[in-house]
Amino acid sequence: MRSSHTEPEKSNGAAAGGGQSCPAPGRAAVAGRDGATTHIIACATVIAEMALPPEVGCHILDFGLHTNPNRLRETLQATIEEVVAATPSRDLEPLTIVLGYGLCSQGVVGLRAEGCRLVVPRVDDCIAIFLGSRAAYRQQSAAYPGTYYLTRGWIEVGSTPFAEFDRAVERFGAERAGLLYREMLSNYTRLALIDTGSYALESAREYALRTAQSFGLRYEEISGSTELITKLVHGPWRSDEFVVCEPGEVIGLDDFYRVPPACPPT
Repeated sequence: MRSSHTEPEKSNGAAAGGGQSCPAPGRAAVAGRDGATTHIIACATVIAEMALPPEVGCHILDFGLHTNPNRLRETLQATIEEVVAATPSRDLEPLTIVLGYGLCSQGVVGLRAEGCRLVVPRVDDCIAIFLGSRAAYRQQSAAYPGTYYLTRGWIEVGSTPFAEFDRAVERFGAERAGLLYREMLSNYTRLALIDTGSYALESAREYALRTAQSFGLRYEEISGSTELITKLVHGPWRSDEFVVCEPGEVIGLDDFYRVPPACPPT
């Protein structure tokens, strides 16, 4: 679950920073769309929403990296370099590495496209990815401020403040834990479960409903979208929706806010 800010990690084989790859780097990085080499680096909650074709490689990084933007940046850069090193060089088309992250507290700022093209959605965090666009997220935020967002992936990873409540009770006692959580949630009134249509929601719905009732939040299910996720995997990577850094370039903060006119698909 995520608030109106911001966001895990499973598969086969080791990757940089304690993440995992699917399959191992080297075998995963093979010819992709239009003969280009394409590789996805993301956390498990984003990967769970993707229908990855077999020719697209992927690395899954630890969900917990989102809590430390500097560590996220370091791990992403190391993983980028690992994928580049494991991919045969190509003369006509550079390796394209697509990051399943948003700005993420500036965790992607400063990443270098060394020996590859980097593509990252022009959004603030994963919530916008699951809702389908930055505009959809802003619409929700304006209409319903004070919302905590959940997806099935966030629930399964167990990395939410609600999942930590029982441990807080053990550590501080029920009364103090209750006070801490009431203070933490004082600005929140709604818990929204995002339905992207990628899977059945039954188990997630049961957890979300129970959680909303336990913490006095209004429960709603809202429609998400796989539109941006599909574009992440298959393109087109239009400049009004994605930051695209060519080999040798560096991702900057301004890239997320200085949007060029929509251009032909990348």
